[in-house]
Amino acid sequence: MKICENGRFVRALFHTLTPEQKDRKIAACRDLIATPDSDPDFFKKIVTGDETWCFVKDPTTKRQSAAWIGETSPRPKKLRFQKSRVKTMLVILFDWQGVIHKEFVSEGETINAVSYKGIMERLLNRIRRVRPGMFESGDWFLLQDNTPSHNATIVK
Repeated sequence: MKICENGRFVRALFHTLTPEQKDRKIAACRDLIATPDSDPDFFKKIVTGDETWCFVKDPTTKRQSAAWIGETSPRPKKLRFQKSRVKTMLVILFDWQGVIHKEFVSEGETINAVSYKGIMERLLNRIRRVRPGMFESGDWFLLQDNTPSHNATIVK
């Protein structure tokens, strides 16, 4: 969690906060809880997403793996599904209407501040194309987790 003090953000756990900081946090939470009551479209203004690993799977069908065997032949053994060594990361961002932007990260590349900034720029361009009303009004929020690449200064 980050708390703003004198224009600077500091990381703090809730139990290490001062009573004043706890009161501000509680007030902010109450305000957030009340927001959907005062703005019925609040949840429609949220854009969120995440990253996930995708593994490559051999798409053989049941029919392709079927084999004729004789009555006395032993039954073929079915292999357990094993995770593929080939994997790639998928970044997907969406709103209440569905997926806005998705992209696969190149093999061997990791998500860092620079690559995430590029993803955010492409998301903004995509919102401009597929949600022009939302883009023009600027009345939307990006909800994301607090990984270091998402919180980097160049991303903000």
